[in-house]
Amino acid sequence: MPNGAQHPLTPELPAQLESESLSALAHDETHAELELVDAALSAQHARGLTLRAVRLIKSDLSDSRLDHLTLTNSQLEGCNLANIQSRSAELSRVSIGTSRLTGIALSEATLRDVTIRDCRVDLASFGFSRLERVSFEGCLLAQAAFLDAQLENVRFHDCDLTSADFRGARLRACEFRRSDLTDLQGVESLRGAAFEWSDIVNMAGTWAAALGIEVLDSE
Repeated sequence: MPNGAQHPLTPELPAQLESESLSALAHDETHAELELVDAALSAQHARGLTLRAVRLIKSDLSDSRLDHLTLTNSQLEGCNLANIQSRSAELSRVSIGTSRLTGIALSEATLRDVTIRDCRVDLASFGFSRLERVSFEGCLLAQAAFLDAQLENVRFHDCDLTSADFRGARLRACEFRRSDLTDLQGVESLRGAAFEWSDIVNMAGTWAAALGIEVLDSE
């Protein structure tokens, strides 16, 4: 029997972080070992930004263009990350909780050791990205797209994946527990994933539709 997907590593943050106030983000700059609370940083355009060992609390980075973002050993809580566009981003040892990621676009990105908990991640795009040891817990992922993405040791626990799109995705050692996969696209790409038996039974209609099996009325 499968042992399940590996858990992500947690961020390593210093015991003390410097409180800082930022009003803007610039290209190719680095911010490290700081804490931002209630930062108003929406609609920024900063290519090559590096955030290392930072804690963001109730901060707004929505509608920003952050291509080639590097985010490592960091924690985000209660933030607005909606509609961020970040092609080729690299996230490593990151924890994101109770935040809004609606419409976020992380195409051709690398997410490694990332935990996303109790967040809205609907309409998000992870197209052509690589996700390794990533955990989605209690998240709304309706209409999220994982087109042609590579997923290894990715966990979906208590998530709403209604109408999510996995077409062309490649899964290895991934697990789905107590998640809603109604109208999911690309069901055939779930090869390599593990489900609890009760979920497999509940999704019988989904498997049948993916295989082109017709259901007969009882005689």
